[in-house]
Amino acid sequence: MAPTLLHHLLEGAGADDSPAIVEGGETLTYGGLRARVAALAGRLAHLGLRPGDRVAILLPKSIRECVAIFAASAAGGVFVPIHPSLRPRQVHHIVADSGARVLLTDAAHAAGLEGALDDLSDLCILDGETGEDGAALIPGEPAPEGLAAILYTSGSTGLPKGVMLSHANLIAGTRIVRTYLGIKPADRLLSVLPFSFDYGLNQLLTTVEQGARIVLLTPRLGDDVVRALEAHRITVLAGVPTLWTLLTRAAPHLAKADLSALRAITNSGGSLALPTIERVRARLPHTAVVLMYGLTEAFRSTYLPPEEIDRRPDSIGRAIPETEIFAVTLEGRRARPGEPGILHHRGPTVSMGYWKRPEDTARVLVPDPFPPPGSAPGLVCRSGDLVVEDADGFFRFIGREDTMIKTQGFRVSPTEVEAALMETGAFRAAAVIGLPDPSLGQRIHAVTVPVEGAPGTADVLQRLRAALAPHLVPRTIEAVVALPTTPNGKVDYKRLTAERAAVEI
Repeated sequence: MAPTLLHHLLEGAGADDSPAIVEGGETLTYGGLRARVAALAGRLAHLGLRPGDRVAILLPKSIRECVAIFAASAAGGVFVPIHPSLRPRQVHHIVADSGARVLLTDAAHAAGLEGALDDLSDLCILDGETGEDGAALIPGEPAPEGLAAILYTSGSTGLPKGVMLSHANLIAGTRIVRTYLGIKPADRLLSVLPFSFDYGLNQLLTTVEQGARIVLLTPRLGDDVVRALEAHRITVLAGVPTLWTLLTRAAPHLAKADLSALRAITNSGGSLALPTIERVRARLPHTAVVLMYGLTEAFRSTYLPPEEIDRRPDSIGRAIPETEIFAVTLEGRRARPGEPGILHHRGPTVSMGYWKRPEDTARVLVPDPFPPPGSAPGLVCRSGDLVVEDADGFFRFIGREDTMIKTQGFRVSPTEVEAALMETGAFRAAAVIGLPDPSLGQRIHAVTVPVEGAPGTADVLQRLRAALAPHLVPRTIEAVVALPTTPNGKVDYKRLTAERAAVEI
């Protein structure tokens, strides 16, 4: 029978003696995973965890974190993963906002909170899978039926907001990704992305659904990733743009490693510059490169099959299975091929909206403007991303509706300017932002990480002027050692903009 709840994935996954999770020198079998999940779920139930109660998880990428995710579900709770790099104030916000009854953590992270959660008197903190428990939990506010997880993502106010994912959402995402990536029980996946990131979480769930093996890694250097790929004969690796830049620019072992087992790599969390794609393919000539696009509110929307990269290198792909993707113009009609519009997503991975934020939910989950004939009107996800669809149903990302730079009367996509910067070959990474300007409205400012021996700014600007319309050429190009990133590995555009805007005030 098909699974209906997240922890059902464990029931038919892998023989008891099959390896499930590898962390450093420790390997947990599927039998061991099921036993530890059952034990922790029983402990939570004994404490009085009620259906829908939130269980916050503050743990490093580890076997313990994997156990906690499935145990929270098995106990009827809603898991709330928290990235371990967050500061105490941010952790407090997530725990308090979610109304978590329990925090699963370890002694080191509990001490690192420095008393930040002391005012949450109803919170039970467990810093081990086993141990003596205190008083029974105080019931929390109810949660929507079917809710499985709340993943916190950056909000426009600066404080993260929680995206509600149902059991059906997570199981559908697992089934869909397994289908188009062809994940099988024999696969070995390397997990370097956090489980607080839907992309990273899906790796764990897809692995378990297939009874495959997942290897956990928190890398410090590019060669840490390469050595893990080689040592564990990894078959599938998922990453974000910063990982591929790291591997192709700062991982010398990549040139001599035996990565013949690596059959596929996937990218999401941001578009890959063409030079980076070329370097990845040159270093991994026998590995399929799958480019993907998604957003936490709908998980995954499109993917580009590897055989399409040469024909459509700037494409984010076509709709994933079981899903319809379409662009809607600002006037509210369906965009024609070649006409820009806001990407809308219809399918089983559309989330339940934002936790306790009905106004924000109403802006993202909107009535279906074009419901399929014979079906009741439902909700679709309005992404806020400007895209263009071609005649074959493949989409190209233009930019965020809310991050378009307005300069000299033009709306400029940062993505387009970043691609041109990377094509000069002068940079390892580039991020383009808009800064206030009294005469232009906003001026285009590029923050870059130059390659060794890069040409000077004047030469770069000369190349850009030959490739771009005048209003697209950055007014200034700034060099930095590294671009700041969010805990999920994405470039932190808000920080880049805030720091530079503050200097100019």
